[in-house]
Amino acid sequence: MLQVLFIVVFAIGLILSIALHEMGHLLPAKRFGVKVSEYFVGFGSTLWSRRRGETTYGVKAFPLGGYVRLVGMVPPGDVVKPVKVRGWVRDMIDDARASSEREIGADHDRAFYRLSWWKKAIVMFGGPLVNLILAALLFTAVFSGIGTYEQTPTVRATVACVPPAGTVDCAPGDVVSPAVAAGIQPGDTFVSVDGVTVDSWAAVADYVAQRPGEGLDVTLMRGDTLVDLTLTPAAREVAAGDGSGVTEMVGYMGVFAQTERVRQPLTAGLEVTGEYLSQTVTVIAQLPQQLWHISRAALGLEERSQNSVMGLVGVGRVAGDVAANDNEGVTIVDKVAQLLLLLGSLNLALFVFNMIPLVPLDGGHIASAFWQAIKNRWARARNLARPAPVDVARMMPLAYSVFGVLIVVSLVLVLADIVAPVRLT
Repeated sequence: MLQVLFIVVFAIGLILSIALHEMGHLLPAKRFGVKVSEYFVGFGSTLWSRRRGETTYGVKAFPLGGYVRLVGMVPPGDVVKPVKVRGWVRDMIDDARASSEREIGADHDRAFYRLSWWKKAIVMFGGPLVNLILAALLFTAVFSGIGTYEQTPTVRATVACVPPAGTVDCAPGDVVSPAVAAGIQPGDTFVSVDGVTVDSWAAVADYVAQRPGEGLDVTLMRGDTLVDLTLTPAAREVAAGDGSGVTEMVGYMGVFAQTERVRQPLTAGLEVTGEYLSQTVTVIAQLPQQLWHISRAALGLEERSQNSVMGLVGVGRVAGDVAANDNEGVTIVDKVAQLLLLLGSLNLALFVFNMIPLVPLDGGHIASAFWQAIKNRWARARNLARPAPVDVARMMPLAYSVFGVLIVVSLVLVLADIVAPVRLT
């Protein structure tokens, strides 16, 4: 039941993210006087719609996106240079222009193409910006509102021995761990090491790791009593943290730290957004390579990487896996936090993907707005007449090609998410 609830909540969160994205286009467009004839969430047949003023608002059957219809995105033929191409490309351009001219009708002064370049950029950037803001808010809610687990200087458990390198289990004859030999008990809290006050587990672990074989004076709080002990960390071989494959000797005491949920500063959400944004850009840049491996995984030719890109089916499955996670110590709060992080990551992916400078994506229209700015500046610098608006109709062959690629990518991801899913656990 909880799985179904989480999937439903995730779906609602996705629909709201799409709706708010489109609202990010709608509001500035109306503010700048552009006529907006439609605002819809989803594609396909209309489930519900209502007309308010000059705009029809509604929901369609497949919530896999949304759109706002801005009147006059394609400029009429009399304000742009003649198109010289022939054949089906010319037909596609002419059809788009004719449809736009019919839509503009008597609202010539309210057509989108007449906006200044910076207003066009604001309208088209509004949608992705909403997704970026939603991601930051969701991450802030998790890191600053719910909090994240951090290790504390309090001992949760001790290890009975010094396990051999590469293992975590004790065997007969293994050396007793320094923690047990020193008399450290679960529930003890480190106060200082060699007279240096420690207020975090990282401070304790780093200090001990750097001093294998050295006797350390340790002060612990046991209940209401301070206890002084001598701890001699064992030398243990571990892999270096730089991933080079080289090993190093570190001090080992045989202690597991307790963890507790700690709320982070309000700036943590922005910091995480920046970190995840960089990672998401990298993932999108590697999308062609990933799709090759995902396609092979869908055909059973290789194992699917658990770090690969997922479609909506896969992300929905992960939402269900979050709810089904029955590992010890996982609470409902932990599951809610993971769901919010999932929605935040999805909004961040929507931001990055929509900023790709190709029509029909928002980034393509933003790029055309900046190209208009370059043309305007070039003309002013040479005292030339104001250049014609960027002709979006000429981009229609590219737009349809990109749209076709997106459909193929979506189908591949759906198939892979069904036959070779990414699992949370």
